[in-house]
Parts: sequence; structure tokens; C-alpha cells
Amino acid sequence: MEDKPCVLVVDDVPANIQILANCLKDHYQIKVATSGELCLKLADFETKPDLILLDIEMPGMDGFETCQHLKSNKNTAGIPVIFVTAKDSTEDEEKGLLLGAVDYITKPIRPSIVSARVKTQITLKKQYDQLQILAMRDQLTGLYNRHYLLEVANAKVLHSKRHAKDLSLMMIDIDHFKTINDTYGHAEGDAILQKFSAVIMQMYRGEDVVARLGGEEFVVLLDECNLTSAQMRAEKLCKIVEALKPSNIMVTVSIGVSQLSTAESDDFTQLLKRADFAVYQAKKLGRNRVEILAG
Repeated sequence: MEDKPCVLVVDDVPANIQILANCLKDHYQIKVATSGELCLKLADFETKPDLILLDIEMPGMDGFETCQHLKSNKNTAGIPVIFVTAKDSTEDEEKGLLLGAVDYITKPIRPSIVSARVKTQITLKKQYDQLQILAMRDQLTGLYNRHYLLEVANAKVLHSKRHAKDLSLMMIDIDHFKTINDTYGHAEGDAILQKFSAVIMQMYRGEDVVARLGGEEFVVLLDECNLTSAQMRAEKLCKIVEALKPSNIMVTVSIGVSQLSTAESDDFTQLLKRADFAVYQAKKLGRNRVEILAG
């Protein structure tokens, strides 16, 4: 069963929370916060709400300030906020919308209006999330695409240099892929790409970035992983792929491994070039093997 979207209701008055929860509970998961401070904690939790219904008049941090904090935090900025409040002046509504809220509902609460507006914003949020997935995922394999890899890789390089953490990269090339396409057809070639992608997605940790660079080329960016560990992982992957035999077709890979060096001038472009050259060496030396090139 598909998970229900999650709505975080933020109000310091229990009766208001109960009214909102009653008109939404059949279609949404409901989370509750009784203060702005608690709202910020729940919104930045691992499982983020899909929508926040936010009161304005609360002790301590009010709704306007809470919304401001939500929109200034990159982890919560994308969560739509609807103000639900007794403050019904045009100035207050304008202020709320300028702070980044997507809607403004005045009390007393009318359940049908709340339900309709929540449904609209949840639908828009789902559509936006789907567009985000399409923008950063390769449509055939479901892996991250080149655009996303380049975007996140530079941030990982900066983080690794700043905190003196290891960062390694594996470039993977499926051997003789043109021959596979020519012999078995492009549909079978696509199926092999999908099966191979499923294997590498299962093998690597959440903090690693697994991307399709293009065609039959893939990249795995390994967080806090040195060259020796990266080489071991690459050799393990080589053996797993060789044993895979999708549709009874022998498939092997050549892998190049490199590690970010401590040199100030070293960057992701150089890291990728070294791994690419190591792949070339692996192919030159017979394929179905791993070669490393240190920085």
C-alpha cells in the first residue's frame, strides 16, 4: 500500500490541532508540533513532512519567524507551508506569502476549505518531486545522471579537502558493449544496463554516489574511502558482474580507480580524468580487470 503523504500541524492550541487532524486524518499521516521550535526539529528530521500547516500566534517563536527559518534552511526550504491563523488582515496575509508560504487560511477553520487547499498543495508537491527525480536520474537505469553527479561531486571534493577525508572514484565501462548491442539487439543491451545498474545500486552505501555517465560508462564516488579500499570494492564488483550472466550473456567490466589527492589544485575533473585513464589501461591490458591511478 502506498504511504500517505505527511502533514505537520503546528499550533499551540490542542483544540485547533484536533479540528485540523480530524479533517485530514483519512487521507494523510498527521504529525503535530505545539511550538515553532518543535516544528523546525520535526521538519528537518530524516522523514520530512510533505506539507506544514502553521499557526502564527504562538508563544516563543511565532509562525512568521518559524516560516523564515524553514525557508532559510536548504533541508526544509522545499516543504510547502500553509498558514492557518486568526490573523486576517491583508498585511498579515501579504507578509506570510512574502515569507514563502504557498497559501493563507484564516480561522475559524472550515474543514472543506482546508481539505481542498491541502489536497491542491500536496498534488503540486508530488509533481515537483517527480520533476526533481527526472532532473537528476537517468531514465533507463534509475541511477543518478551526469548532471547530478557533477553538481554533487564538487561539493564532496570541497568537503573532503576541508575535513581531510578520503574520497575515491571508480569509473566502470562495460566491456564490448557495442558487440552486445550488435549481436543481441538494443533492447537486450538496455536490459543488461538495467540489471547491471540494479547490482551496483545494491552494493553501495547511501553516502556514495552511483551515476550513469553516459552509454555504458558509470561512476561511483566513494565517500571516506581510500584507494586500497576502493580497489578492493572494484575487484569485488568485477567478480560479481562476471558471474551475473544476464539472459545467459557473458558480461564483464573494466574499472579504473583513483583517489583525490591532498594537492590544492586537485579537483573532481582531475580525479575523473585519472580514473578514465585507468579504465583505458584496464582495457589495454585485457579487460575484465581493475587498474588504479593515484593522484
